[in-house]
Amino acid sequence: MGTGEGRLDVARVRGLFPGLSDGFVHADGAAGTLLPENVVLAVAQAMRVPIAARGGAFPASARAEGLVASARAAVADLVGGVSTGVVLGPNMTTLTYALARALARTWRPGDEIVVSRLDHDANVRPWVQLAEEIGVLVRWAEVDIETGELPDWQYDELLGDRTRLVAVTAASGAIGTRPDVAAIAERAHAVGALVYVDAVHAAAHHFLDARAMGADFLAVAADKWCGPHVGAVVADPALLQELEPDKLVPAPERVPDRFENGSPALELLAGVSAAVDHLASLSEDATGSRRDRLRGSMGAVAAYESSLFAWLDQALRAMRHVQVLGSPGDRTPALSFTVDGMRPRQVAVELARRGICAWDGDFYARELFDALGVNEQGGAVQLGLMHYNTAEEVGYVIDSVAALRAR
Repeated sequence: MGTGEGRLDVARVRGLFPGLSDGFVHADGAAGTLLPENVVLAVAQAMRVPIAARGGAFPASARAEGLVASARAAVADLVGGVSTGVVLGPNMTTLTYALARALARTWRPGDEIVVSRLDHDANVRPWVQLAEEIGVLVRWAEVDIETGELPDWQYDELLGDRTRLVAVTAASGAIGTRPDVAAIAERAHAVGALVYVDAVHAAAHHFLDARAMGADFLAVAADKWCGPHVGAVVADPALLQELEPDKLVPAPERVPDRFENGSPALELLAGVSAAVDHLASLSEDATGSRRDRLRGSMGAVAAYESSLFAWLDQALRAMRHVQVLGSPGDRTPALSFTVDGMRPRQVAVELARRGICAWDGDFYARELFDALGVNEQGGAVQLGLMHYNTAEEVGYVIDSVAALRAR
């Protein structure tokens, strides 16, 4: 067995990221992360040697098979799944559309699905659009607009004998809320529904255990945890075996390959494996298998980021000219805020002028921001911390936002 939660040496960690040399404060981690050197080298090395399509009888093809197998194994370790249940693709949105189409073949008019206002649109629109085509009723889990929480008790009223699927996020990249997915999944499974969990944002900040969460499908995206733009959906291979996705006739029939349309970006799959290795190595105290090291390292990441974020969150909430969306609570290190008298784009431009990377808009949390009433003014400004951010950077961000009150 590996060790428990270890220590994060942020100075060592920052040395792993060549992108930090640009001098900016990268507080945009919730939207996408920088790449560590080992990921860059892994992708480059994969492009320096001969790689062919899979299925050939020669070494270049065998290398392709190895890259796919390694990426599947890495993602399985990251989320607590099995490699034969890892579906790889260009991004989470594309994969969710593909899985939604396959699952919708089992739906009938009058069936029901449950989506949430908290979710990224990639875990809303694919389900809603297919439900409308088939005549399936869509029920909505609502966000408490004061706190930003997604109460699990409301699912008692939303679920029924005709519920086929519940789609819910493990964490909001917009406001950091972490719903009690396990409690929601338990209710869903009690009525025979499947649970599709968006863990794209959560994976960068907490140790994931798909089984403990009750996720029948768990979606992640490597670009949110220091990898290239590759998505994955993890499920029980037996469950995947029951589904018939759209595919070309000559394409493989086996699971999980039959869910992967077209040729993969093989060189990027090398980066996926390297990114998981990066996460597993963040705490030098963590030992054991890669899964064990992920447990220790991600525990250290969560503790470090929580401390930084608590300071940022409290400081912004204390500013009279700033409104932070939602209330403090069990959050990932991501928040959204507005500034009196300034549109979000103006704030983002001013922060960029000061050398701070921050996003403005709705961050694809369209339903959430509609419910919170901020889309009419251009959404909000988003800040997201990562394990390569420092206390000095957070202090600079706080001072920069505080200075906006004079404008």
